[in-house]
Amino acid sequence: MGDYEASTTVGVSAEVLFGYLSEVEHLPDYLPQMTEAHRTEGDQVEVAAVIQPEGGPKREVSGQAWIEVVEDGKKLQWGATGAHDYHGELDVDPATDGTSLLTVRLHTDHAEGASIDDGLQRTLAGIKSTIENQAT
Repeated sequence: MGDYEASTTVGVSAEVLFGYLSEVEHLPDYLPQMTEAHRTEGDQVEVAAVIQPEGGPKREVSGQAWIEVVEDGKKLQWGATGAHDYHGELDVDPATDGTSLLTVRLHTDHAEGASIDDGLQRTLAGIKSTIENQAT
């Protein structure tokens, strides 16, 4: 249980990065386990993913979440209802050299330390790789 944070520098402008991340349909591009994401109504989002629980077989799951795009300050906030109090935010800050600082913060009551930290690092690496490869 707890709060987690990780950051990385991304080699595109804050406007380009935030514009890309603001489109929910891009989630499967940089989250390999996610197979589908689309807005339904307002800030509501339906997602589908393939998971493999420890000691169990792979299976497809689906659910609903919410994502709020905050243009002022280039921030995305998200969460999912349920027993694990899962929510987070993503900030995109411009750097003076034309790159961006991407920071992800997450709160969950479900998992512990290292697995969450590893997941945040994989997510940041996926975003960085995807957007930088598109920019070249």
